[in-house]
Amino acid sequence: MMNDTLHDALNEQLNFELHSAHVYLAMAGYCSAESLDGFANFFVIQAEEERFHASKIYKYLNDRGKKVKLKGIPDPQNDYGSILEVFEHAYEHEQEVTRRIYHLSDLALNDREHATIQFLKWFIDEQVEEEALFDSIIAKLKRIADDSNAFFMMDAEFAKRSFTPPAAE
Repeated sequence: MMNDTLHDALNEQLNFELHSAHVYLAMAGYCSAESLDGFANFFVIQAEEERFHASKIYKYLNDRGKKVKLKGIPDPQNDYGSILEVFEHAYEHEQEVTRRIYHLSDLALNDREHATIQFLKWFIDEQVEEEALFDSIIAKLKRIADDSNAFFMMDAEFAKRSFTPPAAE
């Protein structure tokens, strides 16, 4: 049986996933304002993924008979000095998401809440992928530095990015 502490923590994570979507949409807005539509698309897709994560937690809480409690979303950062800064901020944000997921996992392990432990495994795997993705992009952005051709090739590549939610498990 899920205790109140874990229930509250899952609700906090659901709200943080919605906040994450807001953060990524603000990053997309910055990229659009800089006429970098591919980079903007990258972050629009990230926002879609975060809303999907929130919906997974929403469904899980409902499946477990627990009430979902939504809160207000804090204002995201809207201005950056460069695309590299945007991705570095996004990477730091994903590291915070990982810390939060690990905290949830620790709570579930301590309570021997096996259903939640299993549920969170998907999120742990997802965070490994997310951190690796942002780390790789940051390395590429640093490598190409002032090579505008490579930069615009990257922008064009990100324009092709799409999101298809994984099949229901």
